[in-house]
Amino acid sequence: MYKILLCGVFFLLAIAGFTTLSFSSNNKYHYKADLKLPSGFSAIIVADSLGRVRHLEVNKQGDIYVKLSALKDGKGIYFLNDINHDGIIDKKTTFGDYAGTGIKIKNQYLYSTSNSGVFRYKLNDKGEVIAPDKPEIIVQGLVDKKRDNSKSIAIDDENNLYVTIGSYSDACRETNSEKGIPGCPLLDSVGGIWKFKADKLNQSYGDAVHFARGLKNAVGIDWNSSTKSLFATHHGRTIDDKFPQYYTAKQSAELPAETLYELRQGADAGWPFVYYDHIQKKKILAPEYGGDGKITGDKKFIDPVVAFPAHLGPNDLLFYTGSMFPKRYKNGAFIVFHAKSAELKKGYMVAFVPFVNGVPSGDWEIFADNFAGVDLDKPAGPLKYRPMGLAQGPDGSLYVSDDLKGAIFRITYSDKTSK
Repeated sequence: MYKILLCGVFFLLAIAGFTTLSFSSNNKYHYKADLKLPSGFSAIIVADSLGRVRHLEVNKQGDIYVKLSALKDGKGIYFLNDINHDGIIDKKTTFGDYAGTGIKIKNQYLYSTSNSGVFRYKLNDKGEVIAPDKPEIIVQGLVDKKRDNSKSIAIDDENNLYVTIGSYSDACRETNSEKGIPGCPLLDSVGGIWKFKADKLNQSYGDAVHFARGLKNAVGIDWNSSTKSLFATHHGRTIDDKFPQYYTAKQSAELPAETLYELRQGADAGWPFVYYDHIQKKKILAPEYGGDGKITGDKKFIDPVVAFPAHLGPNDLLFYTGSMFPKRYKNGAFIVFHAKSAELKKGYMVAFVPFVNGVPSGDWEIFADNFAGVDLDKPAGPLKYRPMGLAQGPDGSLYVSDDLKGAIFRITYSDKTSK
């Protein structure tokens, strides 16, 4: 009888658009993660072997939605269900027939992106998708030329939807030339952030506000409800061997900075015309547009609020609003670094930027380290994990996704007396 009922459950989930991957306590993950964390913090792995995971979101019940950049068994979204709310995943189901990056919960809807659009699903009072096989199309027709094509999303307090659209060109050069294209016409459709309505169907570029320009690839994005502004991380361009007269090999490896911007409507961060040099601490005119590594860039382009060493790959951003962590973390920014800095000889980590009254209030710091599990100065083996996405649980815990093995980490804090 039990087997008959169980088969019936699987059948109902399948016709509803879900694919069930596990339904057994024997498949639970819950083991300590070997991360380096500040005193009082600890981490466990709550899910593993999920595939090419990208961003993730946690509902009010503690269940986790995870977006995949490559389909697994034909599906692109995981729903990891914590049935008894003990912090351990009891059941995994999948739905959605498209790959992508962005995922967000807002106003009883789950929003999810492909590499060319945005979809949404109505949630029930348990935070579960009601009709997984019938998503509403919110945005469609966004540029996807395979390179830097992830569409990350944020939603503000007035139900505006922000979508990042990365550039498939690193420096907007003329064909077979080292010169930049005057005005860079690519900026009309890539290299920025567009603002849509979160509750309007079938939107395209023509329905959007071109919210911010000059961002080559902003994979990390979050709305800060404290400052009432949008923040985004920016992947810096590469300084390659096309300009040896201006840059040494060392400079090419250590420039330009990865950056965090606060964005208001109409902001322009300057790509491809300028880049930010964290060593000289100023904007520099790009070599394609007449720069030599020293000429200062135009003042009309905004400065970052924080600059990080080159090539760290900031792939997600989260402003912490929970109460589990000590007070210094409240309203501060967590940033996932998905790659390695030649300058630091470190990477694959989660950083923290303290904020006070809406502005950074000190140097950025490494919060969670050793995802790689190897000495990055003298690596002698393969990477274990590579962090990718961030989410906050209803209890204030921090979730981190890994796209190398498809693991989900949960970081908690236990010493409440030091708040």
